Amino acid sequence: MPVKIIVVGSSNTDMIIQVPRIPGTGETVTGGKFSTAAGGKGANQAVAAACAGADVTFIARVGNDRFGEEAISGFKKHGINIEYIVRDENAPSGVAEIFVAEDGENSIAVAPGANANLSPEDIEKARNEIAGADILLLQLEMPIETVRKTIRLGKELGIKTILNPAPACVIDDDTLGQVAVLTPNESEAEFLTGISAKTEQNARKAAGMLLRKGIPLVMITLGADGVLVASHETMTHIPGFDVKAVDTTAAGDVFNGALAVAIAEGKPLNDSVRFAGAAAALSVTKLGAQPSIPARKEIESFLSA
Repeated sequence: MPVKIIVVGSSNTDMIIQVPRIPGTGETVTGGKFSTAAGGKGANQAVAAACAGADVTFIARVGNDRFGEEAISGFKKHGINIEYIVRDENAPSGVAEIFVAEDGENSIAVAPGANANLSPEDIEKARNEIAGADILLLQLEMPIETVRKTIRLGKELGIKTILNPAPACVIDDDTLGQVAVLTPNESEAEFLTGISAKTEQNARKAAGMLLRKGIPLVMITLGADGVLVASHETMTHIPGFDVKAVDTTAAGDVFNGALAVAIAEGKPLNDSVRFAGAAAALSVTKLGAQPSIPARKEIESFLSA
């Protein structure tokens, strides 16, 4: 029987422009190719978890518009439970403008739309659904009071919660201390601690500071360099995978979705991180957020190659 993952968060439609390089301030770069794709950190994580084999429920808000309809249609195709997705009559669906450079790096601007209206009341309405989860997964593309409510409810119900603190914003230590697993990238770890995590030594210092906030397990993702996994007992660097990056959009989301599944299935911690890292590595070899998310068979084949 598949594990049950509840994902709370954002849904966006991504407007993607491929450019030779990311434009600087006041600069126009021409020659780009345009496309659209389903995205949003919450939606990406929900689809990643579903592709990795989980039974997924997504709690979110979309607008009562074409983008919202297309998003919900996509979730249905992935077998995601959409019962707790609210069609917001007062705000449009979220959109993101993404520049993707030739080296695979990206720059993103987001208009949250209905995502900004996801409320603590929306979370409370899903209490019984959350109570039956193996893992509760969320990020920060929603109001901070909704983040706090979700984390408190997970703690109250005894559900292991994974927080991907992206995009980085101020979050109090009491809330962080109720999280079972925190998964910042280098810049998010620096935002939370004030310590640059661009070297492994500094990443270890940042992880130590986060652990002292009461978080049992911290995973700092280091891009192609892998993941630093830190608990109160040990710190381990797990190397990344060597792939040719086409588009790094949603790599962190794919990591988190696949990680939630692996942990819920009871895989050993290092194996869970490698499974999630493989999923993320495969995702950067394709353009787009959700279109790049690999199926479980692809992940397992990649790991066994």
